[in-house]
Amino acid sequence: MAKAFFRVPEPVNEQAKAYAPGSEEKKALKAVLAEMAAEEVDIPMVIGGREIRTGNRIAIRAPHDHEHVLGHFHLGDASHVEQAIDAALEAKEAWSALPWERRASIFLKAAELLAKPYRAKVVAATMLGQSKTVFQAEIDIPCSLIDHFKYNVHFMTQIFGQQPLSLPGSWNRMEYRPLEGFIFAVTPFNFTSIGGNLPTAPALVGNTVVWKPARNQIYSAAVLMEILREAGIPDGVINLVHVEGPVASDVILRHPDFAGLHFTGSTGTFKKLWKTVAENIHVYRTFPRLVGETGGKNYVVVHKSADTRRAATALTLGAFEYQGQKCSAASRAYIPESLWDEMRDYMLEDVSKITVGSPEDFTNFMTAVIDPKAFDKIKGYTEDAKASPAIEVVAGAGHDDSTGYFIEPTILRTTDPHHVTMRDEIFGPVLTVYVYEDERFEEILELADKTSPYALTGSIFARDPYAIELADKKLMNSAGNFFINDKPTGGTPGLQPFGGARSSGTNDKVGSIINLLRWMSPRTIKENFSPPEDFRYPFMGEE
Repeated sequence: MAKAFFRVPEPVNEQAKAYAPGSEEKKALKAVLAEMAAEEVDIPMVIGGREIRTGNRIAIRAPHDHEHVLGHFHLGDASHVEQAIDAALEAKEAWSALPWERRASIFLKAAELLAKPYRAKVVAATMLGQSKTVFQAEIDIPCSLIDHFKYNVHFMTQIFGQQPLSLPGSWNRMEYRPLEGFIFAVTPFNFTSIGGNLPTAPALVGNTVVWKPARNQIYSAAVLMEILREAGIPDGVINLVHVEGPVASDVILRHPDFAGLHFTGSTGTFKKLWKTVAENIHVYRTFPRLVGETGGKNYVVVHKSADTRRAATALTLGAFEYQGQKCSAASRAYIPESLWDEMRDYMLEDVSKITVGSPEDFTNFMTAVIDPKAFDKIKGYTEDAKASPAIEVVAGAGHDDSTGYFIEPTILRTTDPHHVTMRDEIFGPVLTVYVYEDERFEEILELADKTSPYALTGSIFARDPYAIELADKKLMNSAGNFFINDKPTGGTPGLQPFGGARSSGTNDKVGSIINLLRWMSPRTIKENFSPPEDFRYPFMGEE
């Protein structure tokens, strides 16, 4: 039992390593990359602390070299989902009763493991399995997840410190309980750190979790599970299952103890899950918490006063880093006529220097998209664009899947601001530009706000403070993360909490105290030191 008010370490954001030529971290990473690339791993599910192998092995292939088998995972079925739920419920009482500082120490240790002994391994796994360049992998994992672990512990103690006032004769207090039941965490392929944060944020505050990573992230998810187990996570607290999405949701969303969903993925999938929850609301012991971050069709609006070189660089970075496979990627831009020629030339210069290939070649800026389904989808958009009279292909639009799923960085110019490539989330390295008459700036702000159903990220480039102020007001509801003179990508725990609204999700801001509150159920306690002895009130007396 605690006999002090413990102060946790003050969180400091992890600094990304540079992996410069000749550096020790680069040598260490290259050695781990070579070792991991040379072996085929066998990845089980982890349920109740037990490794489960079904024998139904599915190959994991490197997106940049689809003949390279990195290993196999064991595909489960509905019975394994049921086992995971049972394990989570069985572990719940002991885990939630564990003093908060014991839970905190596990995740602080996990942060230390990420920062030091596991750093190269988790970066290498993300590079090989998800085709990220070393820089994209480094800022994703370990950096972002280390930050999540440290800040979530910090946020938890801040929440515990929020206490009600008390009047003389009584003591009011607030306790923050975990939700009643278990949490379902569904994580995407594009950020390993999301795979680490979505199950662990609820677990930190006493919940137990069934975790289903995307098939294309299972390779790095296995490393995360290894880290959590070494950090001391008890059996059954986080249960890792490899099943098809509909199989998991069919079991979980019909279970009376389902208490919450922590989701990152497509808008369509989230809507289906939400609908299923609504259809089963009568089944649940409590109203489930639904937290989701979904899609984006993110804009950059350039004003005539903007610095063209910096705006062009922001578009190159925002549209083409990690092959545009970020929900925050810049995918539509509005550029004034007076700046278009200059910005086009800058972007063409940038694109001409972009190299595309394997992430194991550290000179490449871009690698492959995640799988054949993504490749075919993006290819479909670029092929349709080539045939459209409303589209001019400014750069790219080529593709090659002979070795890996490679798409060229693509810039399209459209004469139709409502063209499909200005509306749909393509999730690939495709940027569509609409060139507008300079005097239409205010109208363009309204267009940027209303063209897409999403509201995740957006950016304004301008040096005119009145233009920035106008954009800030007009675009208030169009983005949960709004950037001024910066690319629209990037969410850092404690610095830029991330999330959007409209069709982009519930905007519960991972990387902030807001998200952690969603996994708690407060209880107010009043202790009366002087209970009344007579039920009668003074007003009841005679004159």
